[in-house]
Amino acid sequence: MKKSKLLKRQTRHKRIRRVVMGTKDCPRLAVFRSHSHIYAQIIDDLKKETLVSGSDLKDSSQGKKSDKAFEVGKKVALGAVKKGIKKVVFDRGGFLYHGRIAQVAKGAREGGLQF
Repeated sequence: MKKSKLLKRQTRHKRIRRVVMGTKDCPRLAVFRSHSHIYAQIIDDLKKETLVSGSDLKDSSQGKKSDKAFEVGKKVALGAVKKGIKKVVFDRGGFLYHGRIAQVAKGAREGGLQF
């Protein structure tokens, strides 16, 4: 029986999550990509608490999805820097590190985060 794309991505995500863990000193930057939008959160897994989040839902600017993803990464990074977070662990959520996922990472690095 052939696995669907969603099931394959979820399997990859579970494998990644066994290794990637966010702490207070180095929280996890989790990225989710839907067909239309992109979401990013900075999460402390020990407290099970979202510290900073951002998405392109309320962003009314026109342009490419990759440009919006870059802005989401930058916005999340600026929110994290305001809270004193400088270093994170990147969780790509089972998606390939390519396209919009890479643009979120690039925007977060430009915003001041290290990973």
